[in-house]
Amino acid sequence: MKILSVLLIVFLSVGICNAQNTGVEKSVFNVQTGFLGIWINNESRLSDEVALRAELGFDTGIRGGSLVGSTIVGFSPVLSVEPRWYYNIKTRESKNKFIKNNSASFLTVGIKYNPDWFVISSTKDLSVAEQISFIPKWGIRRSIAKTKFNYELGIGIGKRYLFVSEQWDTVADLHLRIGYSF
Repeated sequence: MKILSVLLIVFLSVGICNAQNTGVEKSVFNVQTGFLGIWINNESRLSDEVALRAELGFDTGIRGGSLVGSTIVGFSPVLSVEPRWYYNIKTRESKNKFIKNNSASFLTVGIKYNPDWFVISSTKDLSVAEQISFIPKWGIRRSIAKTKFNYELGIGIGKRYLFVSEQWDTVADLHLRIGYSF
């Protein structure tokens, strides 16, 4: 009986030690850039298919004028949080596809806050409208050639609240980013 108990414990220990951490990674830090900004974010594992993404970055704003050379470009801070459901990460893994750094398709509801703290621009006294948005999105994230470089594409339509006018309006979100995972 003792031998059977010892064998059972050894067997279970070996099984636990050899078990793979499947699904979403425990923690992934990223730096990403796109046409309209630069961001740093972290995705923390909540379950095998769900991660919580927290992000800090700068969105780019472009305001054009009718005069030559009157186009104004500014960078304003943005904070966002979104729970991501990587709904096909286990399927990709079962087909031996590369899932490192959460390379899978996802559904999310992005919550994004644009404060009116400051704007980085060559024009003085530039400001942004303080706002918060809630946007359900579909997206895809893939590693480039099985490296730490990645690309991400997302699209969604949601609601935005403008604090200055105390109004809600409908907004679209389309992002294409290239980044690096640490």
